[in-house]
Amino acid sequence: MVATFSPDGNRLDRLARFLCVGDTAFAIEFGTGIDPVLNARVHRAAALIREAAMAGVVETVPSFRSLLVHYDPLATSAAALREAMGEIDLGEAVVSAPERVWVIPALYGGEAGPDLEEVASATGLSPEEVVSRHAGTLFRVYVQGFLPGFAYLGVLPPELELPRLATPRVRVPPGSVAIAQRMSGIYPVESPGGWRLIGNTPLRLFDAGWTPPTLFAPGDGVRFRPVDAGEHAAIRAAVARGDYAPEQEAGR
Repeated sequence: MVATFSPDGNRLDRLARFLCVGDTAFAIEFGTGIDPVLNARVHRAAALIREAAMAGVVETVPSFRSLLVHYDPLATSAAALREAMGEIDLGEAVVSAPERVWVIPALYGGEAGPDLEEVASATGLSPEEVVSRHAGTLFRVYVQGFLPGFAYLGVLPPELELPRLATPRVRVPPGSVAIAQRMSGIYPVESPGGWRLIGNTPLRLFDAGWTPPTLFAPGDGVRFRPVDAGEHAAIRAAVARGDYAPEQEAGR
């Protein structure tokens, strides 16, 4: 991929606004809300900026709708970078089917998903219907953050949209499959958390020794496959032995 610079086309400065973030960073904001087109523009802009190899750019950090650009003020200036980046032609933002779809085994309910019954009650669905709707959704990895390997997966079916817990848990077990607002996610390690826990996967999502260190990447697809307690335990044992390969579906 090669960055193109042109006064015509979908120039970055016509599709986004630049916001100052201190004296060593600025944000490129493409819009508001959770939208696959906005997210596609964020990641395309990040890729083109990397390809352009602009002097002084230290790092780019994508989010749902914006791109944070860190730079070295001794090597360049925000004004110079914003002028150069503004001329980048992003082309048409195409949200295509993911090239890679991960199939994640998940044990729903019980100790693995202690909030499933409450989610069912709050949505007016049965626990089985909640599982069916969650597992029947092809999620998109929008961005990773909060914890290493924690992917924000969107979007949930509207009937499953619920706020975060009023009081977050002090400890959430690793592998917990959770939902909050319009998103789903998997806690890669034990941590505090305020999302509603509906299941658990025995897979590992992050390992500092992997290259790259995370299982998912932005733009990947994720689908959950319900399993029973026996299969969950068997997969956990295989993961511990290092002889389990996560399933994938054919992408586009």
